[in-house]
Amino acid sequence: MVVCGDDGLVHRLATELSGVYGERVTVVLPPARDGRPRPAAAAGRAATLLGRVTGAVGRASGVNGTAGATGAPGTAGALVRIVEAAEPDDEALAEAGVDRAAALALVYDDDETNIHAALRARRVNPRLRLVIRLYNRRLGQYLEELLDQAARVGTGEAGGTPAEATTTVLSDADTAAPALVAVAVSGHSKVIEAGGLFLRAVERPPLGPGASTAPGTRTLALLPAPGSDAGPVMLPGAQEERSAAGRGRIVLETVRYSPPPQQPTRLTSRGLPLGSFFSRRLRWALICLAAAVCGLAVASWLISDEDPPHAAYLSLLDLFAINDPAVGEPLGRQVLQLLSGLTGLLLLPLLVAAALEGLGTFRSASALRRPPRGLSGHVVLLGLGKIGTRVLARLRELDIPVVCVERDPQARGVALARSLRVPTVIGDVTEEGVLEAAKIGDSRTLMALTSSDVTNLEAVLYARSVRPDVRAVMRLYEDRFAKAVYRTLRDSHPQAWTRSRSVSYLVAPAFAMAMMGRQIQGAVPVERKVLLIAVLETGAHSALRGRTAAEAAEPGAWQLLALAPNPTDPHPAPLWNPPPGHVLRPEDRVVLAATRQGLADLLGRGPRPRAGVR
Repeated sequence: MVVCGDDGLVHRLATELSGVYGERVTVVLPPARDGRPRPAAAAGRAATLLGRVTGAVGRASGVNGTAGATGAPGTAGALVRIVEAAEPDDEALAEAGVDRAAALALVYDDDETNIHAALRARRVNPRLRLVIRLYNRRLGQYLEELLDQAARVGTGEAGGTPAEATTTVLSDADTAAPALVAVAVSGHSKVIEAGGLFLRAVERPPLGPGASTAPGTRTLALLPAPGSDAGPVMLPGAQEERSAAGRGRIVLETVRYSPPPQQPTRLTSRGLPLGSFFSRRLRWALICLAAAVCGLAVASWLISDEDPPHAAYLSLLDLFAINDPAVGEPLGRQVLQLLSGLTGLLLLPLLVAAALEGLGTFRSASALRRPPRGLSGHVVLLGLGKIGTRVLARLRELDIPVVCVERDPQARGVALARSLRVPTVIGDVTEEGVLEAAKIGDSRTLMALTSSDVTNLEAVLYARSVRPDVRAVMRLYEDRFAKAVYRTLRDSHPQAWTRSRSVSYLVAPAFAMAMMGRQIQGAVPVERKVLLIAVLETGAHSALRGRTAAEAAEPGAWQLLALAPNPTDPHPAPLWNPPPGHVLRPEDRVVLAATRQGLADLLGRGPRPRAGVR
């Protein structure tokens, strides 16, 4: 396996492939001192972590710099090799051994770099399995088709793409956004589609004495008791579940998908904002002035002998100062003409103000909105970069009210917020008054997704001081730092709800599975761990084939959830929670929940033995 990149995802992916699946990995990364700017994460923590891997390889192989892996089997040097190159050109790919590699992952932060390297690699090795990190989803679809066609031509298999030469384009933002949204909103918003089933993972409180789990649910994890430093128990057995008194649970249950009801067609805030065409003060001024005009028309009708329509017409002529002076007319008529002229003078600036406000309202239809008065129960989203943009789109798909905060007015997510008419505050969250402008005191959830760990932590701590029970989701890179922050906030604010997530930690399993030619259906984060939802063919795995549903489960490693429909069945329908005595046939497809370690063991790609790790 060859992994090329320049940020923290390289370390995560290399660790996943070598530590979990036991694969030999060659990592291509920029030199530590080549003068190229690196992302903050890679230049700091990621570079340190990769430096440790490089040091381990150097000690195992007895060389420095671009070490070759010549250590004894079972050592770090036998599994990970470092190749330093400023960019993934032909020489770097040749040194990494792409011509004889099984899979190549291109996870540079720049889409153009990944595309160029993918085209070079496909030309060198037509049977290479490619996994490409790409933010542009439409371009990714075209690129998959192009590289699969190149594989067919290069291998001479015109009838179809070779099984090992697949091309998978993944976006870390698309992969991580659902998990981040899931921990920010209620359980029903986290839906995973697997084998024709819609599943959601929700957190449940501890069971009372004598109580049992709700029918139709499956316990995925037992959460640590309050004040305990122990981690969660993943995929517990029946005995562990029965003895887990006082511990919360993460359960998986099926949901029925139903589209939102169709709303009648009307002009909303996404179209012409007619409801707020004029300001409240201007509306009241116009109403008062219209009442004065009506009063003048009635007075003119009562004083003069004219009929009501003609009297109103004369009042309007006096109002706009286009009537003849009332010389020789009765005193009442003269007084009314003077009052009408004075009212006309008041009307002129109001008409100008109404025209300017109307023009400004139309122009603001394409500008950023401010948080409206009375807004509460919303999500405050900090950061509109790659991750924040995808999270914003997902929140709006779920019709969850959101207010965005972004320091850079040219950030990629600002345009999306403008088009969706999402209230956005432009400013630095570390400055006083910015979070107040986003109405953090009335919000339900704070999602701190900027690229700076310190900024995210500062925002959450400040939000806690304003509203101690606000739900907080942080994007943090360093695992130990995130774990310490999570436990401290949990102990300091036991009534609140805090989660910390690393994007690279969430997406690395998906990239690793794609490199092995396997696709996972979804991931369920449990504190700092991840459970994978996968669909597998029973006939290809001896641990499943011919066993009953009860025997096929392995506590702590994998758990059988459902039988997926076979595409050849005339009326396919999934079977959730199959009976314990059901015997799995070779043609069955099963939906599993598994740890990363358990799925690796099930696929026959187990890692080096490591006691107590799942």
